[in-house]
Amino acid sequence: MSDSNDTQPPAPRRNRVLDALVRAERKVFTRPAPKSARAQVEFLYKRAKQSTKALAEQLGVSTRTVQRYRAGQLTKPQKKLQAALVEETEAQWQPQVRAQARERAATSGGMMVEVTAYFGFTCSGSSDNGRERTITTPISPG
Repeated sequence: MSDSNDTQPPAPRRNRVLDALVRAERKVFTRPAPKSARAQVEFLYKRAKQSTKALAEQLGVSTRTVQRYRAGQLTKPQKKLQAALVEETEAQWQPQVRAQARERAATSGGMMVEVTAYFGFTCSGSSDNGRERTITTPISPG
């Protein structure tokens, strides 16, 4: 019969690894998105190929409203516009930042990945007891 030690490591350990990978990706591949309404509008305006009309349609506001935010005449958007600005900015910001980071990584030597793995058997009292080991390996582009 088998005891509980010969099964895979518990799910919390795997979840910690996945959480660590997500944190590492955020740290490496992100930078803060614009916070102010004016900066968000400017970013989205550039992404809309400097078309006030296209940006206004995208946000569901008038072209005059977009012009006022760009000029700094309006600074505090209503809740609906604020939500649209945040959603659109984050949707367009992160893919751009990640693409730039991946491009930089492709031209560099790559990146290092370090993981903790569980190796061995579960036979008690032998040299084959399971052990955790840290493995570090380079990942080169291509």
